[in-house]
This record gives sequence, C-alpha cells and structure tokens, in this order.
Amino acid sequence: MTAPHNDTPEHRTALVTGGASGIGLAIARRLQKDGMRVAVLDLDRPQAREVAESHGLTFIGADLSRREDCRRAIDDTVAALGSLDVLVNNAGFQHIAPLAEFPEDTWDTMLHVMLTAPFLLSRYAWAHLTRSGQGRIINIASIHGHVASPFKSAYISAKHGLIGLTRTAALEAGEQGLTVNAICPGYVRTPLVTGQIKDQARTRGLNEADVEEKVMLEGAAIKRLLDPEDVAALASYVASTAAWGMTGAVLDLDLGWTAR
Repeated sequence: MTAPHNDTPEHRTALVTGGASGIGLAIARRLQKDGMRVAVLDLDRPQAREVAESHGLTFIGADLSRREDCRRAIDDTVAALGSLDVLVNNAGFQHIAPLAEFPEDTWDTMLHVMLTAPFLLSRYAWAHLTRSGQGRIINIASIHGHVASPFKSAYISAKHGLIGLTRTAALEAGEQGLTVNAICPGYVRTPLVTGQIKDQARTRGLNEADVEEKVMLEGAAIKRLLDPEDVAALASYVASTAAWGMTGAVLDLDLGWTAR
C-alpha cells in the first residue's frame, strides 16, 4: 500500500463535479471548510464561474457528456491544485418521460454524464488518487440507485450502474489506499427539487407543503426534505482520513425510504 504523502488536510485537494449549485456546492464548501483546496467542475457558464470564485473555489469549466472534456478536467484540476486526493462525482440532471417516448439523445447524454463520466474521471484521476495513499472517490448516487420510479428510466439506470461501478472500483483500489464509496440521498431541497414541487403543486391542485409530505415523502419515515448540507456532512466524513477503512459502501441517507 502506498504511504500517505502528508496527513494534514491543508495539503489535500478535491474536485467536485456539478459543484456550482445544490449538493455539489454544499460538498465543495464543506470540504473547503475542512481545510482542503477545492475545485468545482460545471458547465462553462459565467454564472457558474462567478459562484465558484465568490466562494474561493477553483472553477473548472467542462461538459461531462464529452469524453475529451473529462480528461481535460482532471489535467486542469491537477495543474491548478498541484495534486488530487478526492474526487466527488456529483454532476447530473433529470428528465421525466415514459420509456416509450424518452428522447434517445437525452438518454445518451444522461448516461454519459451520470455513469460514463464518473468512470472516465476515475480512470483519468486514478494515478493521482492512488499516489497520495489517502485517495477518495465519492459517487453521489440516489435512493433511485436501489429502487425505481416510473418515467425516470435514464436517471435510474445511471444510478443503479453507479453503485455497481463504486463496488467494482473499491475492490480494485483497496491495496493502493484509495477508497470508493457511494452516497444515496433521498429528496434534497435543491433548486431542481423546488421546481418539481412547484410544478406538482400546480398540476395536482395541492399546496407545496402537501406535495412535499404526501407526494415526495410518501414513502419516507421522516417527513422532511434533506438539505444539501446534510449530504455534505456525510461526504465530509467519507472524504476524511478517519474513513480509511470504509470502501465499497453504499451509504443511504434516505429518511428511512428503503427500510420498507
């Protein structure tokens, strides 16, 4: 096993994909608070760059549906930070449609961003992550990595695949001190989910509180949406040197959803 080059957090570095908003931004800021130097990857848009820079985060502009951007993102991160110890694969998006009507190009893009890109980024970052002896890959999956819902075929397929990738990579990485784990949150109060709540309130004739409790949280034991900071707190531990013995784990943060 490779010996750690330095145990102090200020010498550790991280890349968080989808890091300019929602869960990704919360994780990036928490790792930064933990003492890491952090880069966030997002589509190269002025607003995303401004968000990153306003928090003192290094911005990496890339389109994860493009293979060449995945390789460049790792190269740019290492060039900017000098090393890479923690990779958080968080980027993703949602499209809801019946399988028989699901747009083929959207399917291709979603699978590339949420499954192929984590594979490519992990592959391209592997030498850097294993060099430190305390490397971490954290894949942000979902409760939909365990269970299915109608009209979300691409999202659910990607998240199921991401759990398989996590477990396989963990078995291959163990001897090199690199841990690979997945976090599976339930519904999190992000701009995407807030928009879904508003849409469902309008179409179902309910108020937004009822949509949360009776629709989105129907299967949950705790009737409350998670906040992005809740996911970030768990990611902080998984990224820490204290979590050296945890690998191949699928960590459910799902309000009791999958306990049924």
